[in-house]
Amino acid sequence: MTSERIRPYHELLREPLLEFVTTLKGKVSWEEFESEPEVYRVGDQVHYLVSLTIDRRKDTYCFTLLIEEGKWSFQHVESIVIRLDNVSSLPTSTFPDIPEEQEAWILEEYRVSEQVRLFNFLSQDRGRDFAFNWFRDGAGYFLAARAWVPFVPASRAFILFLCWEQANLRGNSVTLEKLDDEEAILRMESNYFKLYAQAMHLKQQISSEDYRQIFETVWHDRASNAGWDLGITFELQECLFHFKKQE
Repeated sequence: MTSERIRPYHELLREPLLEFVTTLKGKVSWEEFESEPEVYRVGDQVHYLVSLTIDRRKDTYCFTLLIEEGKWSFQHVESIVIRLDNVSSLPTSTFPDIPEEQEAWILEEYRVSEQVRLFNFLSQDRGRDFAFNWFRDGAGYFLAARAWVPFVPASRAFILFLCWEQANLRGNSVTLEKLDDEEAILRMESNYFKLYAQAMHLKQQISSEDYRQIFETVWHDRASNAGWDLGITFELQECLFHFKKQE
């Protein structure tokens, strides 16, 4: 596979697609390709649905080839496929759904993509410090925690709301390991960082350093508004949040 054989939906995806295909042979058991794929032809495109195990996770991938004048090019690969080709007869108010995990991923990808786009615009127009400070939403976040979790002290409400919001709204895996009046510790596998590793367009738009700094800016501001000092350590896509009550 060479870059010339790729006809991506968007030019930004050319190099990430080439990187994905290049590393695929080292991650996949080729026995999985021996199973018969589902094949769908739509105009000049041919879509192949194949179940593959990558990094110990089994998913269904849709590989799309473009056929032009008898020659094929690789166009796209995707692990989320919404089967809206199965919409029932009209009129209808029912549409095929996808797993909650994938829904959370899509919502987070929308949010993060818009965040990165806004960061780049503000950086160019007003400077990097202004851009980072734009994402400080701690006062509003703490207000939501106090209002929606009213039956515990405000500082604890913040920690509990954080766990609920990140697990139930963002689709992250969150473990609250300690919570008392002086200290809180929680561990989170964050889709935010999984997105940067897997969503092909993000690496083309923002450096990993700036991407992480947005994350840290947001959470330090939220913690400070709730009366906590926060230390964050990272291990791959897992974050350890260590809160200590402000003096």
